[in-house]
Parts: sequence; structure tokens; C-alpha cells
Amino acid sequence: MIIYNYYSLIEIFDTFKANLYADMKELDLKFPTCPIRNVLGRFADKWSLLILCNLQGKDKMRYSELKNAIPDISQKMLTCTLKQLGQNNLINRVAFAEIPPRVEYSLTEMGTSLMPIIGNMIEWAQVHFEEVTK
Repeated sequence: MIIYNYYSLIEIFDTFKANLYADMKELDLKFPTCPIRNVLGRFADKWSLLILCNLQGKDKMRYSELKNAIPDISQKMLTCTLKQLGQNNLINRVAFAEIPPRVEYSLTEMGTSLMPIIGNMIEWAQVHFEEVTK
């Protein structure tokens, strides 16, 4: 019998999710016109939503600022999620050729247009929190 501690389970989940993200750029071939599978599934997870919400209203954020804003995300998961959000044109990534290296993230126009909808989802979650978590 294998016993996992909390951190090893998080690492297993992060690895699974990273592999899932690697395949997500492709359309779901069984349901190529399904907006849930092919659009919403690209940013509707907790890490993506937390990153997008942290970037909202800010001109730009550095990697370390995002990591500090979301303390329970692993470095690997933050890196994978940022990469996926960039590939889906929701965030911009600007790397500066400096020592030490500096990378800044910001919302794209499309990412900014998504934020009112996410805001509505957050409001709904706050109103229904007690009902949903019983």
C-alpha cells in the first residue's frame, strides 16, 4: 500500500494537469463545436481564474508577484497555467533580457473582455456560497 502525503498528492495532480494542458490546444475532435469543451475548458479551472482575477485592474505583474498573490499554487502549476493562458491569447508575457531575468504578465484585450463575465460568476458564487458548500 502506497501512502501519499499532502505535497506528493499535489505534485501528482499538478503533473496530471500539466499533461492535460499540453493536449488542450487541440480541438475536441468528438465535439469540435462544443464551446464548453473547446473554449471554456481552457480557462475555467481555479488556477486560471485566480491568475486572471489577480491580473485584472493591474497594468502588469511579475511572476513572483503572482506567486505571492496565490501562495498555494506550485511553481510548476503557475508556469503551466501562465503558458496555457498565453497560448489562448488571454494574457501577454513580456520577457526582458536583464540580469536577473524579468518577466511581466498582463491581460490581453480578449482577457480583459472576459473579466466582467468572471466577475458575474464570482458574485454568483458569493451569493450562493452557503447553499453550494453545505
